Amino acid sequence: MSSNARGTLFVISGPSGSGKGTILKEILARRSDLFVSVSATTREPRPGEQEGVSYFFVTRERFLEMIEGGEVLEHASYCGNYYGTPRAEVQKRLDSGVDVILEIEVQGAMQIKKSMPEAVLIFVTPPTPEVLRARLTGRGTESPQVIEKRIETARREYSFIDLYDYVVINDELEKAADDMLAVLRAGALRAGAAGRAVKESFGMN
Repeated sequence: MSSNARGTLFVISGPSGSGKGTILKEILARRSDLFVSVSATTREPRPGEQEGVSYFFVTRERFLEMIEGGEVLEHASYCGNYYGTPRAEVQKRLDSGVDVILEIEVQGAMQIKKSMPEAVLIFVTPPTPEVLRARLTGRGTESPQVIEKRIETARREYSFIDLYDYVVINDELEKAADDMLAVLRAGALRAGAAGRAVKESFGMN
């Protein structure tokens, strides 16, 4: 639970293969008070992915309806598919004082940065381009053509890295998780959010 009256929104981005999901699993094993928003997507499920746990898998038509109806907090097109964050549950958790994590694409993160400047943006990256390629290849779930497309997308994503508040280098999982936890602690204490909560407690506007 956040120490603020309102929860802190953390946005985690990084190229496919950076290990964002693996770090998050480690974080959640250590902190049960966090809420990780489940994104909606139009892509097909990968082996082992579960509806409502990994993603909400929807049709392109339904996703466009969600955009039109203002049901998503942000959305992005990535490798030919749509991804987006359902708005209602995130707002509900933040309003109740729970810290929320969004694992989203750079396009969506930039939308959040504009509409919710109090959000804390974190970029996750492998230590080298060679490690990124090795991780993508090692998954064995995609063709060489798709892998090359993901690497080209990663190059564009890195051009936004200076717009993030923190960078976590995922070389060793244990250290990357420690660094991420430190960022979560620091982010929840930033003057903007924490300061407002303190002023409210003293009856100041």
